[in-house]
Amino acid sequence: MKITLDTIISDHDPKIREKSEKVALPLSAEDRQLLEAMLTYVRDSQDEEIAQRENLRPAVGIAAIQVGVPKQMLAVVCPDPDNEEENIEFALVNPKIISESVQNSYLDSGEGCLSVLEEHEGHSFRHARIKVRAYDLVRDQDITISAKGFLAICLQHEIDHLSGILFYDRIDRNDPWKTDPEAEVY
Repeated sequence: MKITLDTIISDHDPKIREKSEKVALPLSAEDRQLLEAMLTYVRDSQDEEIAQRENLRPAVGIAAIQVGVPKQMLAVVCPDPDNEEENIEFALVNPKIISESVQNSYLDSGEGCLSVLEEHEGHSFRHARIKVRAYDLVRDQDITISAKGFLAICLQHEIDHLSGILFYDRIDRNDPWKTDPEAEVY
């Protein structure tokens, strides 16, 4: 299976708002193939030459619902918080946030999404630190991720997709660029 921009559904498709179902483990061959294709898309989309050649829009994450499959699977490739020159990769099944900080965080320039083509300006507030439990295909085991910073924002963005939530649902319509002086800003 190959994922391209043509495979990704937009926020105009009502399917993007569907709640995703839990996935049976061990993974079926079909689910494994989809999750591997999702991870490949995100990885390849970050290489300018490959992205242009294969019709990929740059991304740090993707959820299965974005290719029309309502299953609790997502892939993320972000800078490693402990070594910014390296990427950290996850291909998660049934991810669940098991703890979160009270402190907020947000991207100063706002978030974007493969499924959202129009501009939605404003801050999407997230938890500054989270712990996520899931099965990870990359490591082939159940893991608990302690995430902060950009990685925490990316994971929360993708996990939101599993509940049919888009980043702009979190923007305050009356004050889209409002700030939180206690928040961590990236």
